[in-house]
Amino acid sequence: GDSATMLRAVTSRIARRVVGARGAASTADASGVWRGYDAVPDTPDGFTARFAVSETNPNGVEVIMEKWRAGAREPAHSHPGDDMTVVVEGSMAVQFFTKSDDGTLVKEGAPLVLKKGDAGHIAGGRIHDAAYLEDCKLVYVHDGRFGFVAEGAA
Repeated sequence: GDSATMLRAVTSRIARRVVGARGAASTADASGVWRGYDAVPDTPDGFTARFAVSETNPNGVEVIMEKWRAGAREPAHSHPGDDMTVVVEGSMAVQFFTKSDDGTLVKEGAPLVLKKGDAGHIAGGRIHDAAYLEDCKLVYVHDGRFGFVAEGAA
């Protein structure tokens, strides 16, 4: 159907534009959001899908459509599962951190800048923050139920 063709085209474009970072799930294939797909009855051969997480589908994904104003910031945090952010409009910077023995967050490398058309994959448990350089529209996909774990100050 039309929706299956559209989903396949979008997925193909996203997979070609993956942007990774050290310590992140650097390719689409390495990210948990791309595992657990099933064949869908009455769709063309070669099409598989993974649906929203629910009580009857605990192995699904959560998708969040996000809008951020330029200048907005998210504090250092992590998520329990792998995630993927697709930048539909705007640009953002993601800074990764490690936690020292005393619990202090230490910046790891330069921020990763994601621009319109980029997809960033971050492994579950990876500490990061986000700064929105321009007004942004994002599609955020989380492997399993979404969770936000505050990780303290850098």
